[in-house]
Amino acid sequence: MIKAIFLIALSLVPLLTAAQLPSKGMFSLGVRSTHNAFSHDGQGLGVGGQFRIQLSDRVNTEWFADYISISGKHVRSNYAHIGWSVLFYLFKPQEQQRVLQPYISAGHCFDYNKKTAIRTPENTVDRWGSAVQGGIGTHLFVTDRFDVSISSLYMIHLTPAIESHTHEVNGVAQVVYHEHQLNKLEGHLLTTISINYKIGQLWGR
Repeated sequence: MIKAIFLIALSLVPLLTAAQLPSKGMFSLGVRSTHNAFSHDGQGLGVGGQFRIQLSDRVNTEWFADYISISGKHVRSNYAHIGWSVLFYLFKPQEQQRVLQPYISAGHCFDYNKKTAIRTPENTVDRWGSAVQGGIGTHLFVTDRFDVSISSLYMIHLTPAIESHTHEVNGVAQVVYHEHQLNKLEGHLLTTISINYKIGQLWGR
């Protein structure tokens, strides 16, 4: 899906025009694809959706949900995230005669994780938790209403994580789980590409 989004963005480059920041109260809808890296489970790819509500010229909010699947040699790990982020734009609206609008982002989410042993699906464990995330991103404006956005956020879990270990007994791999107490800023990097369309204003002019 990430390749498809890139191809769509590249095909629309000739149509790019000077973009304008949305007005206060602007409501946007979008779809997203997220790549997970630097976690104990390995790398994975997910899909989801989001909406944005702009609070001011320099501050936007993003409300998202996504589902990420990571398949290892012995264990499959699935994540679901439901959360929000605040986007602070680095340029004022009157300064933005450009097609790119960079921003910094920070927020919070609730996450659900389920781990399943691939050869013995009945051996499974799950948990709910919460996390905070922060990083950078940018909008690529195609028109004044349509944008392709990319962001890289580092997510830090605030609750204990589930770790899996595989032991061989008589030549058969057995998966065991344990709760991992976080004692440092452990987490994972989430790189998200999204396509968004501004529907209309909820308030303001």
